[in-house]
Amino acid sequence: MADKSEKTKARLPRGFADRSAEDIRAVEKMMATIRSVYELYGFEPADQPLIEYTDALGKFLPDQDRPNEGVFSFQDDDDQWLSLRYDLTAPTARFVAENFERLPKPYRSYRSGWVFRNEKPGPGRFRQFMQFDADTIGTANMAADAEMTMMMADVMEALGIPRGQYAIRVNNRKILDGVLDAARVPEEKRLTVLRALDKRDKIGEEGVKLLLGAGRRDESGDFTKGANLTDRAIRYVLAVTQATTIDDLKDRLDQIAGETGGVPDPLGGMSHLPYDDAINDMVEQFVPLIRAAGYEDRVQIDFSVVRGLEYYTGPVFEAELLAEIPNEDGQIVRFGSVGGGGRYDGLVSRFRGEPVPATGFSIGVSRLMTALKNLGKLDSTDVIAPVVVLVMDRDTESLGRYQQMVGELRAAGIRSEMYLGGAGMKAQLKYADRRGCPVAIIQGGDERAKGELQIKDLIEGARLSAEITDNAEWRAARPAQVTVAEGELVAEVRKILAAQAADRAKGGA
Repeated sequence: MADKSEKTKARLPRGFADRSAEDIRAVEKMMATIRSVYELYGFEPADQPLIEYTDALGKFLPDQDRPNEGVFSFQDDDDQWLSLRYDLTAPTARFVAENFERLPKPYRSYRSGWVFRNEKPGPGRFRQFMQFDADTIGTANMAADAEMTMMMADVMEALGIPRGQYAIRVNNRKILDGVLDAARVPEEKRLTVLRALDKRDKIGEEGVKLLLGAGRRDESGDFTKGANLTDRAIRYVLAVTQATTIDDLKDRLDQIAGETGGVPDPLGGMSHLPYDDAINDMVEQFVPLIRAAGYEDRVQIDFSVVRGLEYYTGPVFEAELLAEIPNEDGQIVRFGSVGGGGRYDGLVSRFRGEPVPATGFSIGVSRLMTALKNLGKLDSTDVIAPVVVLVMDRDTESLGRYQQMVGELRAAGIRSEMYLGGAGMKAQLKYADRRGCPVAIIQGGDERAKGELQIKDLIEGARLSAEITDNAEWRAARPAQVTVAEGELVAEVRKILAAQAADRAKGGA
């Protein structure tokens, strides 16, 4: 007998999750709906591999000097660094750059797949998760950005989320870039600032302020180093996320710009502020496009939208669920963002050495699925468990007969299986019950001699058994079980499944 101490411990790595059949079906159902909207807008499917050369992911990684920091990386046999993809956007940019001459421009595509983050896991924060993206590459027209936000609004409604329970929130990253210019924030600190601002929903404004300053210690005791901005620069940066309208934003920024406080004006006497053009773009282009398409009640300007990745260069957007939803613990929470994206004009360009404008949107599949399930908008119970043919005798001839029954059911489009274990009838019925099987087919030697078989309605049987308390009554009733000729197998099973479907429909009405 093997030493128990030699057994490998079965354990799941932190930040990863096993997936159930129910979750897989729910995701596929949800993604089919999303895909139908993407297709309606004229986007085409595409796919790239899970692994890219690390340098193709680029400077947008958390730390380029340590390739394994933030991503899962390894070296191949010629010492090249490879990484599991961090998102779907960087591989898309590499693909477009590599195939630029043969692709139509603008290139409109969508893709879904797993992405990986070598980061600290936590509640609802995984190291492997699925995204579903759509991208338009090859046009600088702001109509492409507006179309992304409109498409996301249509996705939300296609998934059963009514207007008023979601919002597509839009900002322009150039506004924040202009503010960082005005505040004289050094280039090497800007990514830290962006990531701090992107955590506002999680840690609040005071937490963001700490990250813009010396740093912040979280609930676990871990300390995150801050950007060490000056008080004036912090005021500039926070003014963007505090503003409620475009006029309010201008007033806040103009007020800070006009304060000298005994120190030189950080703008160097500039009359044209660095963020003016970006604000004007939103007023004169983006908002009129949304209004003309009739989406102004679903797409809204919100200056607190930042997006933590450095590669965004223009409009940025997020899809947020506004409804209060019970989480896995039954607590009522506001789910917040379930997707986001924006313009990334520099990502393809760095491969090409020429301007290649691009914009896109990414849905967090697992997060959105959880929200939809908790809202009762996503149900995978319409997939019925298989009919099971029990194995009463295990000689070759009998097994052949059972397999023939399964073949007849499958040929009729009825999901079915033959029991393949070695247990007796009682254990087989327990197996069928655990699987949720609707029907069991039983044929022993006596039935075979008569050319008959028994068909047991397991759903109705379970219901009736709950109403019968006397064992003698149970034996006399033999609930929900019929004996039919072998040739009537398919017709009788169809009849039982139809009755079960009618009962489910009544129960859901």
